[in-house]
Amino acid sequence: MPTRPLDTSAPSPIDTSRPFGAHVRMNRWKPLVIVSVLPVGMVLLQIVFYYAAAMIEGRDDPLTNEMTPLTLLANNLSVGATGLLAVSFVARLAEVPWRSLLSSSRRLDSRRWKVYSGGSTLLVAAGVALVALVAPADTGWTGFEITNTTVALLLVVVLTTPLQAAGEELIFRGTMLPAIASWVPTARRALLTGLVGSSIVFALIHGSADPWLLGYFTVVGVCTGLMAVISRGLEAPIAFHVCNNLVVTLLNSLFADGGTSTYERSVGAGGPSYLILAAVNLAVVGLVWLCERGWHRPARGRTDRTNRG
Repeated sequence: MPTRPLDTSAPSPIDTSRPFGAHVRMNRWKPLVIVSVLPVGMVLLQIVFYYAAAMIEGRDDPLTNEMTPLTLLANNLSVGATGLLAVSFVARLAEVPWRSLLSSSRRLDSRRWKVYSGGSTLLVAAGVALVALVAPADTGWTGFEITNTTVALLLVVVLTTPLQAAGEELIFRGTMLPAIASWVPTARRALLTGLVGSSIVFALIHGSADPWLLGYFTVVGVCTGLMAVISRGLEAPIAFHVCNNLVVTLLNSLFADGGTSTYERSVGAGGPSYLILAAVNLAVVGLVWLCERGWHRPARGRTDRTNRG
């Protein structure tokens, strides 16, 4: 019985010659599904978790801006779960290995986790300290006191905030960035389209009507996207996002006068102090660029010496 020859003309869904973020190929309709489904799924899952937290606490307003321990837990777990579901969903839809959405042309690297976590923590702490110095009212801190509520908040922050931060990176840099970029065939234009598109969606999903906050979230999206592109993986943006959210949320919990903090995102909630925090994002991009350049230079040097014989 004659056999049909294998069709080798179809391009691979992963192109490792292109930069991370522009390395996934998929049919043009699939990014539309991804861009539509992921934000809606994230919001719906958050609402479900918020309602569950409100029922446990006996609150009438499940969508309050007050970050009680259970509300914060609901937020963190819902976003973390959405991130895992997003990777699984996009990997299946695009017919690519799920690991290819986390890094390209290399494996995940523990050195990058350590270096970028340490550098991000120092830079974020310096930025927050500068904001507290020049614009103390913008921090929202009221006073230092440790109560049972404070302890509960600290436990939730330490145990689950990394899940929330990593979840957002999986959603917006791991899946949405390459999905949007796949619409454009040219690598550079694809990266620009993916960075801008995923950053706008990232900013809008945070639900702020304040221009300062909206602009800041857009900067965060672009900068974390650049970290991923430069390092060809998600270690840098996840490390920065985790450290940023840990530092900020821990301080907000410690300086809430023993109570809960409120995430205010209405008009007037932001201000020029967010330029300092935006500069921190840019500084971390610079750190990633310097580290990646330094790590690759010795390998080229050894190759050159070997070739010279």
